[in-house]
Amino acid sequence: MPRKQPLQRHAPGAEKGAIPPPPLRGLHILVVDDDVDNRCLLQKVLERGGSRITTAGSVADAMAVFEREAPDVLLSDICMPGEDGYDLIRRVRALPKEQGGAIPAAALTACADVQDRENALRAGFTKHVPKPIDRAELVAVVTSLARMAA
Repeated sequence: MPRKQPLQRHAPGAEKGAIPPPPLRGLHILVVDDDVDNRCLLQKVLERGGSRITTAGSVADAMAVFEREAPDVLLSDICMPGEDGYDLIRRVRALPKEQGGAIPAAALTACADVQDRENALRAGFTKHVPKPIDRAELVAVVTSLARMAA
């Protein structure tokens, strides 16, 4: 009768007892989108990476977050009713650095042509990411933004 192998308590190939941390552990990410389903999807994906997520459905709600605590990374839709993502990033960039004015920010938007990208970057976003975005790309974008914040 063959011997049973003991259960592995760590990932194969990892140092004994060393389990790599989730890639986004400890980050506070603000997700701004007027679409509830989009906010929930982004929140679930990013929480699995170890982040603390705050969501907002409008520019006013997002600015209220900055009044309480500046997040580490900002992800925002562009096309929202009333004030849009461009208005949001302009207001954020007007804040002092210690209140989040220099936060790394990505525009996650269905507006995906070259002019839209240029407009987003000119307005103050760090990155322009077309929707739909897959989960791995989302984590990579946020990881890149977090490195900029460090």
